[in-house]
Formats: sequence, C-alpha cells, structure tokens
Amino acid sequence: MKLNWAERWVVNNPLRVLEQQFQMGLFKKMKPLAPGAVILEVGCGRGAGAKLIRKTYRPSLLCALDLDERMIVRAKRYLSGAHDRQVFLQVGDVLHIPFRDRSLDAVFGFGVLHHVPDWRGALAEIARVLKAGGLYFIEELYPALYQNLITKRILLHPRENRFRSDDLREGLQTIGMPIQDAVEVKKLGILGVAVKKG
Repeated sequence: MKLNWAERWVVNNPLRVLEQQFQMGLFKKMKPLAPGAVILEVGCGRGAGAKLIRKTYRPSLLCALDLDERMIVRAKRYLSGAHDRQVFLQVGDVLHIPFRDRSLDAVFGFGVLHHVPDWRGALAEIARVLKAGGLYFIEELYPALYQNLITKRILLHPRENRFRSDDLREGLQTIGMPIQDAVEVKKLGILGVAVKKG
C-alpha cells in the first residue's frame, strides 16, 4: 500500500532521520553484521535508511526497494553523492522481492510491514530471500498508534488483518525466523532483529 500525503510528510522529515540514526545504533548493538554483506531495504522511501545502512554496515551490495516510484525518484536525488551511488534503487513490492532464494545476508524494514495488507506473505517473502542465519532488522508499529480516532482519519493503512506483538512474533516464529533481540512497547511497536534458522 502506497503512503498518502500525511505519511510521506512523516517519513520524509528531518526528525525521522534522527530517529533512524538512533535505531541503527540499537540494531548494531543487537546484532552486528560483518562488512561486505548483501543487504536489501524494503520500503526505502526517500533513501535516508539506505544511507544509514550503507554508512553503518558497509555492505558489498545494498539494494533499496519501494512500491512508490515517486519515492525512488526522491531517493535518487537524496543519494546522489559519490558513495551513495553504490545503493541500487528499484521500484518493487515486498510481496515479490526480485532476488533469488537464500541470496541476502540481511533485510531492513523501517515501518513497512504495517502498510502491507498481506503482512504474513511479506514475512514469507523476506524469509525466502534470506540465507540461513540471515537477519531481518525490523521497526514496526502496532494498531494503537495508527488506528486510533485521530490517526485513522489522517493516515492510510489497511484496516483488516492487522498484527500486534503476539501476532508478529508468532508469524515470524512460524516461518522459522524468530525475534532474537528487541526493544518493544507491547501496545505501540517494536525495534528488533529476527534471525532465519538454518
């Protein structure tokens, strides 16, 4: 599901970059990733997360995917520096990731899954492209934040089949990708790392 104007404003403001910088520090403490990894970011937006991933983890290959072509255009502008040309940008869907089975070391998703009507299908697709031992770095919000009286009138999200903490953890466990470490506020959201079992 593409973002509406209000959500594009939320995810593309400077405060979001500061929040993601903080999150990257927590991710790195939760689970280090050796330089030279092959990494994908799903739902890359304007490219701020991709820039931080490249700087923090120094991958050999970093691809960033977004469903919205306008976001890919913005990301190309945002990532126009010499080093940021190493980020490969592509319009694409998290339900149909354009990578072979077991080909990625890590996938990052900053607040993407709660926008996907078939979130379980998205998790299965992420698991498909991760190698055994591969990492899924996840930041997610729960319905109390985006389906309350105010936000459900401003923000655009699927209304059916939403997940909360237990649902998300069970969904990840079912596909062999349990949460290994996390910071979570049960009713609001999670920042964590899931690891794909062999």
